[in-house]
Amino acid sequence: MSQMPARKFWFDFALALCGLLLALAACVSGAGRGGERRVAEPEPRPAARAEEVKTEPYAGKVAYVIVALCDNVNQGIVPVPAALGNGDDPVRNLYWGARFGVKTHFNASREWRAVSSVENPTPKILERVVYRHKTLDAYLVADAYRGAEIKQATVDFLNVASGNLNPTFEDGGKTYGLGRGAAAHLVAYVGHDGLMDFQLPSLPKRQDDVRRDAVVLACASKQFFAAGLKETGAYPLVWTTNLMAPEAYVLKAALDGWLAGEGGEGVRLRTARAYDKYQNCGLRAAQGLFATGW
Repeated sequence: MSQMPARKFWFDFALALCGLLLALAACVSGAGRGGERRVAEPEPRPAARAEEVKTEPYAGKVAYVIVALCDNVNQGIVPVPAALGNGDDPVRNLYWGARFGVKTHFNASREWRAVSSVENPTPKILERVVYRHKTLDAYLVADAYRGAEIKQATVDFLNVASGNLNPTFEDGGKTYGLGRGAAAHLVAYVGHDGLMDFQLPSLPKRQDDVRRDAVVLACASKQFFAAGLKETGAYPLVWTTNLMAPEAYVLKAALDGWLAGEGGEGVRLRTARAYDKYQNCGLRAAQGLFATGW
């Protein structure tokens, strides 16, 4: 007989226990703050140059990825080794410079070529890397947010998904935007599910008619991100139903399916196969972990 029902029981039990502990912690910390509520604003753009930079719409596909660096001190996570959980050190961080971090994994990819890397493009972002696909007309732009700025990273993800914030990137002396000019657009969040720890007092609302797909690689993201993502108008191409490791092989699998023009179910199956390959958790369990659509 398969052991999947038992495994699912323990996944669900662990998630319920995690939610209970976080809820208790939120009650205690909330009482200490006296109910203070602050609205997180979009990450400010770098100061304007002396001459206005001309932004060109990019006609191909653009994927924009926000990575909240793993942080033992500032996030409600089970602590990882100190080198991996330093939210101010992208070079060794679990979600960025470690073996299966976004930068390391895509640097080693045969399909993507790094075209630029910028340190500290804004006070809250420690590094931005830009990749261009070697055979397809597509870019991948990834930002590493300080671990302490996970709330800002979450807000910015929703602002980009809704069209309230349109980051730019440079390649070959040209500055491209992620706005209306993109023929297709994907926005992804990678990291701890901060919405288990805090609430956003306001949610960005859709600002345009651009079709955007969203990938949310965080624990139980379908449960915690649903309300915010619904307001943005973006389509949940892939998100999760339970606890998971948000490592870059899952992101790459989702991007591969998206670039191939697969629908949500095809992308979901790709991510499940990738997760099983690296986590050895069983394909059935992996398929239950990832979801697509509403």
